[in-house]
Amino acid sequence: MSSRESIGGLLANASAPTFSFEFFPPKDEAGQQLLTRTIAELEPLEPDWVSVTYGANGSSRQRTLDAVLAIIASTELTVMGHLTCTGQTVDELKAVIDAYGDAGVTNILAIRGDMPGGASVPWEPYPGGLHSATELVGLVASRGDFSIGVAAFPDGHATSTPELDAQILLGKQRAGASFAVTQLFFDLGHYFELVGRARSAGCSMPIMPGIMPVTSVKQLGRFAEMSGADIPAKVAERLLSVSDDPEQVLAAGVEIAARLCDRLLAAHAPGLHFFTQNRSRVTREILATLRADHQPDRRSPAAE
Repeated sequence: MSSRESIGGLLANASAPTFSFEFFPPKDEAGQQLLTRTIAELEPLEPDWVSVTYGANGSSRQRTLDAVLAIIASTELTVMGHLTCTGQTVDELKAVIDAYGDAGVTNILAIRGDMPGGASVPWEPYPGGLHSATELVGLVASRGDFSIGVAAFPDGHATSTPELDAQILLGKQRAGASFAVTQLFFDLGHYFELVGRARSAGCSMPIMPGIMPVTSVKQLGRFAEMSGADIPAKVAERLLSVSDDPEQVLAAGVEIAARLCDRLLAAHAPGLHFFTQNRSRVTREILATLRADHQPDRRSPAAE
């Protein structure tokens, strides 16, 4: 697959659920070696596309671009680069967008991002910057023929309401977005409630479920703090019941995520987007389970 293939077009024409992986840019040589190994282990699974995160405040912009370029140079994968509008002027954002375009990257995930202090810090526009992800989508669309993805929030957004979120998602679509990827979640109902609100508001673009398996008990609190994700009691109890055995925690995390993925596919979600944390084992195990249990037919999913 070419790095120039449109993810929006791929999703619009998909006749079966898609599978995709997210990576983050390495900070040092050891991290680069880990990412290279992880990609080598996951590429044979033939993901429909992969993405590289940007850093909530734009701090990793060059590392992101370097990682994207490395994937393009060493694989046949379709690659999407992330972009946030936090901590950057409009001119700086234009330079990054143009750098993506010059590198042959035509898929961009445009998100607002958090303040340098994290999600708990009230967001403020950067001097000379943009005010929202919707504005960022419009800026990306104005710089070339990009396929633009955006974020969606099954468990809601701390500064919004579910109804307002649906209107904002519609606004992003009108600004040029062609698909959305959700933040991590554990409650199946929350995802389909999000999709239902979006459809009722008039938003028609595919909404990809974002899947992040728990691999350690320590992650539970971090997930809730970073993303606002609701941790269902059954999920917490299952993981805490084996908290003294790391391998059992990992196995439980795989089991919980695989069950969620299975139910999403059975209910015709358009695909699954795995937040890999630059590790391949858990993602490989979940996909092996799904592919053993599922032979998804190639029909249009209800969640598209």
